Amino acid sequence: MSAKNLDNKGRFRGKIVSFRCSEEESALLDAAVKLSGFTKQDYIISKVTNHEVVVQPNTRVYKALKDKLEEVLAELRRIESGGAVDSDLLEVIRLISTTLGDMKGDT
Repeated sequence: MSAKNLDNKGRFRGKIVSFRCSEEESALLDAAVKLSGFTKQDYIISKVTNHEVVVQPNTRVYKALKDKLEEVLAELRRIESGGAVDSDLLEVIRLISTTLGDMKGDT
């Protein structure tokens, strides 16, 4: 039998919690998780328990930032001809800005 996976405080995480969300909410959650550098589990637990999510810069975070910036740029170019920027795109831009500010040390 394999060893139990424990959290950073040595506790076994054996309880499963799940919830429903829309495709758009799922995409926002996935973007936030990738930009944080956390696992999805650790990110959700941190947010639900009101713990601060501190981004630890690493190659995965930099790649996620680059990929998200490319997606945002493509979306902005698509709507450049007069379309409105939706709230989900603004939220992704806010996440990118916050992540870059955290990595730079701005508060």
